[in-house]
Amino acid sequence: MEHILNPLVKKIEISGIRKFYNMVAHIEGTLSLTLGQPDFPTPAHIKEAAKLAIDQDFTVYTHNAGFIELREAASQYVRKKYNLKYNADDEIIVTAGASEAIDIAFRTMLSPGSEVILPGPVYPGYEPLITMCGASPVYADTRSSGFRLTAEIIQSYITENTRCIVLPYPSNPTGVTLSREELHSIAELVKGRDIFILADEIYSELVYEQKHSSIAEFLKDQTILLNGLSKSHSMTGWRIGFLFAPASICRHILKVHQYNVACASSVSQKAAIAALTEGFNDALPMKEEYSKRREFVFQRLRDMDLEIVKPDGAFYFFVKIPASYDTSLAFCLELVEKAKVAVVPGDAFSPMGEGYFRVSFAYSLETLKTALDRMENFLLK
Repeated sequence: MEHILNPLVKKIEISGIRKFYNMVAHIEGTLSLTLGQPDFPTPAHIKEAAKLAIDQDFTVYTHNAGFIELREAASQYVRKKYNLKYNADDEIIVTAGASEAIDIAFRTMLSPGSEVILPGPVYPGYEPLITMCGASPVYADTRSSGFRLTAEIIQSYITENTRCIVLPYPSNPTGVTLSREELHSIAELVKGRDIFILADEIYSELVYEQKHSSIAEFLKDQTILLNGLSKSHSMTGWRIGFLFAPASICRHILKVHQYNVACASSVSQKAAIAALTEGFNDALPMKEEYSKRREFVFQRLRDMDLEIVKPDGAFYFFVKIPASYDTSLAFCLELVEKAKVAVVPGDAFSPMGEGYFRVSFAYSLETLKTALDRMENFLLK
């Protein structure tokens, strides 16, 4: 019966990150630097809030958009953190992770024939969702701009079919982010056009040497803003994301969300209230530790004479493969076979990621040291 399945679904593939992880998982003794999963436990006060929610029987459906207390907490959080103003009643939806927020945003704004501009290289979770909408991803090459999608680059890719521009900053896989000035320039370029901005800011709390800025501050009417608690509060498995948009757009996205999941987990929502209130600054000690790891990995990779761009945020390095290798996959396979170190081939992040590999430093310093020692020995040989 496979032949009668939706051809758009058959066209997409499993994420290259997971594909490579599964490919090498059986190799005994391998140290993996592949996944973007915080290695910190969820803060205790968040877990306690979830336990209390279960004991108090908060185990039923919530409002489709989420508990109003949580939406109010999210509203206050982005106002105090990023100077963004969203009404809790009709401009915020609590989603089943930021991944669901991406899906329902695309399904609301895209039609067959629409084009979506993405920075290349980019996180692989966007293209399949765009494809299933009958739309087309358009990769804008950022390799010559330090992996930054600037207004000048965007301008050259806009057509009459452009419906959305994705700004996923800080970036997975490169770790770079955009300055306030760069965001303002993009806002000026897009303002008044029939083009949405999808601003995926899931790593907003992990920016190291500058303050995070959002394009929603300059272009709220055309921006759909995504965030969540997976990275900031080490809550990947709790599946809580947030979608912020003007009420006129949000009310349509809410319909898609309702028929998709009805509502996010009620217990996770109660935990999320604690995360955004009592845990307002939970990300700070984690960011401090990530910052130390970033400096350590940066120096080690430089000592190996590898070509890198130092990340502004998130917890990734996107590294040029040695010139002696033809493909990212060939390098990564040999590295795992001979050195027992797993990293992600760059082609998992669009064709423009070919020639690179991604290193995650969401691992302990001890793990990073051992893995990088192995990598260095491999390269020397």
